[in-house]
Amino acid sequence: MYDTTRPTSFGPEEADAVRQVWQTLGLPGLIDIHTHFMPKPVMDKVWAYFDSAGPLIGREWPITYRADEDVRVAALQRFGIRGYSSLVYPHKPNMAEWLNGWAADFGTHHPDCLRTATFYPEESAPTYVSRAIQHGTQVFKCHIQVGDFSPMDSLLDGVWSQIADSQVPVIIHCGSGPAPGAYTGPEPIAALLHRFPSLPLIIAHMGTPEYVEFLDLAERYPNVRFDTTMSFTDFAEEDAPFPKDALPRLVDLGDRIMFGSDYPNIPYPYTHALEAVVRLDLGDEWLRDVLYRNAAQLFSIAP
Repeated sequence: MYDTTRPTSFGPEEADAVRQVWQTLGLPGLIDIHTHFMPKPVMDKVWAYFDSAGPLIGREWPITYRADEDVRVAALQRFGIRGYSSLVYPHKPNMAEWLNGWAADFGTHHPDCLRTATFYPEESAPTYVSRAIQHGTQVFKCHIQVGDFSPMDSLLDGVWSQIADSQVPVIIHCGSGPAPGAYTGPEPIAALLHRFPSLPLIIAHMGTPEYVEFLDLAERYPNVRFDTTMSFTDFAEEDAPFPKDALPRLVDLGDRIMFGSDYPNIPYPYTHALEAVVRLDLGDEWLRDVLYRNAAQLFSIAP
């Protein structure tokens, strides 16, 4: 059982435990596609929201890796993370372009970080998304729950069409966990994919809690993928257990599932995020794909 009260020391013991996982599998490291680095004032507000157990959280949620940015980056390096992301997301207009500028600068100074960008339904969105694509953005973040907007908002038409054309993946928080929003759930994403069937969507958190419905969409649309973020952990299983009878579908879609952790905003040690995936017992080849190879291929990360 994970211990939500244990503060991390960012010490060598945990790094050794993480490294043992990928070394045992003969991998050159791990790729964690779902991590958060943000401007300090934004991250401070995010942590304060988690501390308050706000309505989008709905439960006690201690931040295990609360530390200065350079400490958090160094920990990932010690873990052997070969690629990660700086997932930023706006909750209001006139915020996304500023976040994109910050994330671009962060990526320039941290070459292991995928160049990350975001967007919000606003008149300027197609323009700054076009600029981000031209400047080498490798992944977008879209947070339906926090942003409280419909993915079918007409202000995003030009965004989705550019993303479909460029095939830059979008990590999209669209499931109704940890608390439902006005536009969360599989129905809006089904409508979006019906209109833009080639969209390269990565369903964050395996679509928690609507796992089965999002697996159905992935079987219909070959560019739909998943990240494992927080899924299968003791923390997630308490409120939204993954259905055991759906585990064989994870094997069938094994080339479209990638590891994500939600670091640093997790209420348990990083090692538990890995343990939760390993203990599914879906085979070493499946693990190699999920923990490294699928993301390495998608994002062209050299060993």
